[in-house]
Amino acid sequence: MPESPVVPTAPDGLSGPSAAELSAEDAKLVTLARSARARVGAVEGAAVRDQDGRTYAGATVALPSLALTALQFAVAAAVAAGATRLEAAAVVTEASTLDGAGHAAVRDLATDAPVHVAAPDGTLLGTVTT
Repeated sequence: MPESPVVPTAPDGLSGPSAAELSAEDAKLVTLARSARARVGAVEGAAVRDQDGRTYAGATVALPSLALTALQFAVAAAVAAGATRLEAAAVVTEASTLDGAGHAAVRDLATDAPVHVAAPDGTLLGTVTT
């Protein structure tokens, strides 16, 4: 799946929540993603919430024999723990787009889960809903 454009947030006049409008649960995902990224100094951090409200976080993995985006890592952790559906996801990145591989991993478990994309400082850049 190619990179997915981020839908700008409401202050720019387009659809999507502003950071202040995120639910407490979705704001927690952004916080977990920021923490995962900062903990290891990774390019990206991500977090997902499953159908039972459990959260999973991870960071980019870049090894000679294994490469995962942060979102792929978080989705894999959720699946390994028994998740069958995702309610929402968040990625903290310096990029202006959502990586296609991570987006596809989320869509494998939920066609309608919002993926919030935030800057390293936690500022919400937008939300991908398709």
